[in-house]
Amino acid sequence: MAQNAKVEEKDLSVEEKLKALYELQQIDSTIDRIKLLRGELPLEVQDLEDEISGLETRLENLNAELKDIEVQISNRKNAIKDSEALIKKYEEQQNKVRNNREFDSIAKEIEFQKLEIQLAEKRIKEAKAQIVAKNEVIAAAVANIEEKRQELESKRRELEEIIDETRKEEEELAAKSAAAKAKIDERLLVAYNRIRGNARNGLAVVPVDRDACGGCFNRIPPQRQMDIKLHKKITVCEYCGRILVDANILGDKA
Repeated sequence: MAQNAKVEEKDLSVEEKLKALYELQQIDSTIDRIKLLRGELPLEVQDLEDEISGLETRLENLNAELKDIEVQISNRKNAIKDSEALIKKYEEQQNKVRNNREFDSIAKEIEFQKLEIQLAEKRIKEAKAQIVAKNEVIAAAVANIEEKRQELESKRRELEEIIDETRKEEEELAAKSAAAKAKIDERLLVAYNRIRGNARNGLAVVPVDRDACGGCFNRIPPQRQMDIKLHKKITVCEYCGRILVDANILGDKA
């Protein structure tokens, strides 16, 4: 089966190859127009998905920071309890001292623990203020994510509607494209794809229109126009490199 296909490919005339190339160009141009209908929607959907992913990561980090602050408060409260227990212990020891030196030493320890409690209470107050501020930031982040998700859902629905409307046509075009490509040898197909990729409007095969190239609009000499109309060889525009065909080639009989 593959050998037969190769034989058929070799048996194609230049005119048939030109017709297949021009048919392929028309199919690809129609597909391009369909994609143009989608506009920037696919990119907008992707950008929103990336933005939401980044916002969710930031939200996770904010919640982790909030938990760290809560752990710090818990640790400082435990430290206050420890200091209070030490103060109670030192006060009991003060009642049993035998001289002023021992009394003063214990008094210093009690004073130190009281300072530790004051510092811990100050840090707890600061941490609670941080929690209030952090919760405000988190609430704003959650609201922003929800807003972006709604926008994303709307864009996805809009894109899906456009895709649904054109799905059948695209499937038919894909089948026609495959049939046209099967008639074109690999070397020509590679050249076609290269030219198409470099062309801003995606046109690799263009007709001669009003004695000019249909791609760059430079004038084509009469002798080259005659060669193009004969369909005996592949002719490219000397200015833009596009493949040139007779405007009526698809209306001619092979």
